[in-house]
Amino acid sequence: MKKSFIVLFLFVAGVIQAQTNPVSIGNDGKSWTLETESSIYRIAVSEGGVVGMFYFGDKSQDPEMLRYPLGEEVTVRGGYSATTPMLEAVFKDRVRNIELTYTGAELLTQDGYTTLAIHQKDKYYPLAVTEYIRVLPEYDLLEKWIEVKNTGKKGSIDIENVQSGTFFLPKNAYELTHLSGRWGYEYQMNVTKLTQGLKTIQTKDLRSYGSSFFAIRPEGEQEETCGEVWFGSLQYSGNWRMDFEKYAPGEVQVTGGINFWDQLLVLQPGKSYTTPKLMVGYTNRGMEGVSQNLASFTREKVLYPSHRDQVRPVLYNSWYATTFDVNEEHQLALAKIAKELGVEVFVIDDGWFKGRVNDKGGLGDWTVDKNKFPNGLQPMIDKINAMGLDFGIWIEPEMVNPNSDLYRQHPDWVFHYPNRTRHETRNQLMLNLAREDVYQYLYTCFSTLLRENNIKFIKWDMNRGLTEPGFLSAPTDEQRAVRIKYIENLYRLLETLRAEFPEVWFENCAGGGGRVDLGMMARTDFCWASDNTDPVERTFIQYSFLNAFPSNSMISWVTQEDWHGQKHPLEFKFDVSMCGVLGVGYDITKWTDKEKETAREKIALYKEIRETVHKGDHYRLVSPYENNRSVLQFVNKPKTESVLFVYNLAEYPDNVIPEMKRPKKVKLRGLEPEASYRIDGMEGLYKGRHLMNIGVEFPLYGAFKSRIFKIVKQ
Repeated sequence: MKKSFIVLFLFVAGVIQAQTNPVSIGNDGKSWTLETESSIYRIAVSEGGVVGMFYFGDKSQDPEMLRYPLGEEVTVRGGYSATTPMLEAVFKDRVRNIELTYTGAELLTQDGYTTLAIHQKDKYYPLAVTEYIRVLPEYDLLEKWIEVKNTGKKGSIDIENVQSGTFFLPKNAYELTHLSGRWGYEYQMNVTKLTQGLKTIQTKDLRSYGSSFFAIRPEGEQEETCGEVWFGSLQYSGNWRMDFEKYAPGEVQVTGGINFWDQLLVLQPGKSYTTPKLMVGYTNRGMEGVSQNLASFTREKVLYPSHRDQVRPVLYNSWYATTFDVNEEHQLALAKIAKELGVEVFVIDDGWFKGRVNDKGGLGDWTVDKNKFPNGLQPMIDKINAMGLDFGIWIEPEMVNPNSDLYRQHPDWVFHYPNRTRHETRNQLMLNLAREDVYQYLYTCFSTLLRENNIKFIKWDMNRGLTEPGFLSAPTDEQRAVRIKYIENLYRLLETLRAEFPEVWFENCAGGGGRVDLGMMARTDFCWASDNTDPVERTFIQYSFLNAFPSNSMISWVTQEDWHGQKHPLEFKFDVSMCGVLGVGYDITKWTDKEKETAREKIALYKEIRETVHKGDHYRLVSPYENNRSVLQFVNKPKTESVLFVYNLAEYPDNVIPEMKRPKKVKLRGLEPEASYRIDGMEGLYKGRHLMNIGVEFPLYGAFKSRIFKIVKQ
């Protein structure tokens, strides 16, 4: 670890900022304390101009004790190779080292929040670096990102790596929790000890079935409701990387940003590049504090603003009923029943566009198939609207089938290298969205589709990974930045369409939960969490999903999927799906009257509780990873209503295994201690403190049984 300077902080005396300002400046003008509800983050500049990071953690820390830096605020390749570099560059004379020195700082206001900007520059070469740290006090969060600029008048600078942020933790034994997975098994929780060396979680693709989310705790502290946790996530949808390096003395460095594997940014004179934001936080409320802070931040500040404050509608999607065999008559028959069940948005999935009879052709030709809809979509949409339903549609903009008019006209529009195989997945190739002509084509297709049809819902899919990321038509110095440009244009396309059609809901899907991140959430309304809709599997996926994201961002369908031949009751499937954004994907024309009645009752109940589920604080009371059941609780902000989801995954004979020796009482959380609450389906009134301190045994028995309990303040 670098110990290149010693600074005694002057934070206590001479603070020149008002007490309400989350950034306090020391007497010397070169030291700062950034404060949230639970944490402080301290930075100071040495006499030699090095910007050092001193502390990040509990705000009760005594500033007088902070005499030594843990590391530099912007770590670089240069000097001693002791830390993971945030910034690596090569100058025109092939010098690869960077030496930064402090040049100034300022306080800015961004979206109503105070942001500290710290300016540095290389001591010799024309490279300027500005680090931004935005403080979100009520969420216990900081957002960190940097801007690099070539300030010279001639000569480019090769940026081989530029991360969004880093921070250091003091000497201790730590454990890392992160979410990883694969198709059908997304967001699996992993806990690993951070031993000496480098632990990296990353994706080299443009999607991942895990997440850049991380949580670091002192070893052995795994309580849900208490204990220190440092956590974060990258607000980016491309290839990302998170590094956790444990040094020999015991300190840990956390660094995150874009994964620069096979990438290069060339900064021409006067040009700059700004990284995506790395969100980092600290709480002493355990994983419960982490999940609630992240959920509140995402709901209130990240999700696209046009629908941010609205409860999510009940969806019906026709895919499982029709697959590619779509036509107006069948879709209207499905829509009629869906309306009777209480559905609010009817979505037609794949198969509606030109030449689309299976997954081998048509993708990229975004015009209506006249063989299936000879009068176009709007006459059908009018009939669906007349039923009282909004209409939605599935698209996959980023892909193309070789068997399509688009590919035959523009084979150069896909990612490829000469003399190399164009790898197909699902009979698809990936369009090079970094190209301006591809961007313009896609914008024209989908703006026309939305303009000419009364569409209120878009399911945006992405069903294959990146191969052959060649962009040889671009200038040489731009070719290895193709992934970055791709994501920039993806964001640009979404933002442009959303600005033009703000009333349209957008769902983010990527072959399941392949691209669930804060970057996509900022431009969409909710995410398809997994193609695995088996209710037992979903119980685990959704429990893990709620570590990092809010329930109103998680679409969950009721379908016929049964991955293990367990024949789950329809009631159980609905109850599992109702803890997020409820959707139905069955062929409902084949349902019995009893099944339809079950669906009507469940959808009616969902509409009663979704305000609390979508906007309330969530508590994970019983983990399916540790028990044969799962219990989730949601509490509205006034604490007047709570909704409890109880799922039994198995039933064992008494005393056969230790599982059965555990108490069946469940202790609730988040209620008013002295208030009285009534639980639907149970007799009597309960004090909040009784429910939270003693708990209650909920009447539910048998495998694959479930109940939803409304708990209302009296």
